[in-house]
Amino acid sequence: MSKSLKRVKQHLAAMGLPIEILHVTVPTNTAQQAADVVGCTVDQIAKSVIFRGENSGEAILFLTAGGNRVDAAKASALAGEPLGKADAALIREQTGFAIGGVSPFGHLKPIRAFLDPRLSAFDVIWAAAGTPHHMFDIAPQTLVEKTGAKVADFTE
Repeated sequence: MSKSLKRVKQHLAAMGLPIEILHVTVPTNTAQQAADVVGCTVDQIAKSVIFRGENSGEAILFLTAGGNRVDAAKASALAGEPLGKADAALIREQTGFAIGGVSPFGHLKPIRAFLDPRLSAFDVIWAAAGTPHHMFDIAPQTLVEKTGAKVADFTE
């Protein structure tokens, strides 16, 4: 088991969330591929989009419905600072995850998070569990409560 997956499992357990993690063996490089694998709509996939705060240097997490794109100006306004592209090194250093497997849980360092209100329209959404080959389902409200994400409009 990868360190990333183990960290997510431990974090979920510590929060009292009895979540089963699904191991997927087919590519989930896109939100549509992930939705096809788990049998849900594309907007039920919670994409973890990381930006770098230009002033703070911190990673900032935007949990976005699979069919939506982050609007840079709206996201910057929410973050209270200009945002830039987070490179793989920053993402790995601050979250502990590789691009494609960033989970909303189990980050190495505390992270500011924002959640796309579109995700709240569903009873269940799906997110990465620390690797590109692991996913879990969760109620959007539980995700908000347990991550401290602020629900806000930041999409195009």
